[in-house]
Amino acid sequence: MSKVLIEDNFEDSFDCSEWAEQATIPATDHDLLILTQKLSNQLVPTKVFFQAVAIAAYDGESAFRYADNYLTSAKHKNRQKNVLLLRKPLTNFDYN
Repeated sequence: MSKVLIEDNFEDSFDCSEWAEQATIPATDHDLLILTQKLSNQLVPTKVFFQAVAIAAYDGESAFRYADNYLTSAKHKNRQKNVLLLRKPLTNFDYN
């Protein structure tokens, strides 16, 4: 009787639908082509590109998230630089 209760609890604690959602799928050749095009449209370091490809070998979705996060952060940093350039004085006065 206790064996039946343990098996019921074991089956209830591991829902198969949760495991199916967490399965990782490597990127296909088509996915790698799309990822390469996405990263080649911007100036990205080769280290970032190769890291995205390495991630894609194990999980395609994570590679795209990694690329999106990098491009978003690079865009944000570029925007901050442009704001700082606008704050500089337009003329350069020498105080003698």
